Amino acid sequence: MPDLSARRPLKTRSSRWAAGLSRALLGMGLRPNFVSLMSVVFAAGTAASLFLLSSAHLPKTVFWILAATGVQLRLLCNLMDGMLAVEGGLKTPNGDLYNEFPDRLSDILILASLGFAGSDEWSTTLGWLCACGALTTACIRMHGASLLGSHDFRGPMAKPQRMAVVTFTCLTMAFLDSENLPFNPVPWILGVILTGIVITVFRRLSHLSRALKYRAEASKPEA
Repeated sequence: MPDLSARRPLKTRSSRWAAGLSRALLGMGLRPNFVSLMSVVFAAGTAASLFLLSSAHLPKTVFWILAATGVQLRLLCNLMDGMLAVEGGLKTPNGDLYNEFPDRLSDILILASLGFAGSDEWSTTLGWLCACGALTTACIRMHGASLLGSHDFRGPMAKPQRMAVVTFTCLTMAFLDSENLPFNPVPWILGVILTGIVITVFRRLSHLSRALKYRAEASKPEA
């Protein structure tokens, strides 16, 4: 039986469309490690779209929509690489490396560039803080797994939630720009993401600490 402990529990994994897409990718000969690397390409596409907002060649609305699309394609790659590896039987010895490291690059690219797209100092600072926070949540999860043998994916601002909020932000900004509305919610939303990340860090550390204490108590010999 494959070890599923490092896989985030996702309902979409059991959906018909996900199973059908994974079979299609298998038929195309794609490998999970390649799909993992493609997630960084889509994250870089998101970052490029957000950096090009000031370009005069296309309306800002187009770039915001492209950014939202890149985020969702990044998440789709994150789903498909695991399905190809496990359900498709293509798991490799270095698969865990490809599963983790591209995700960290993607988090930085997306969150930092969203801060830049906010076009003010607060947004830029919050974007980088969110990127650092995303790395911290992943470090706690991976360190906890090295100590306890299982991954803690609890939120409230784990990767799927962060990316959902980023997608919502991009689509909201696309609407605001299309209607020429001057309101800029980016710094406020980044503040919400950062607050959620801080809570996530606290919850994961608290759980890890309790689990280690419980294991130590359980291993003590009875008097």
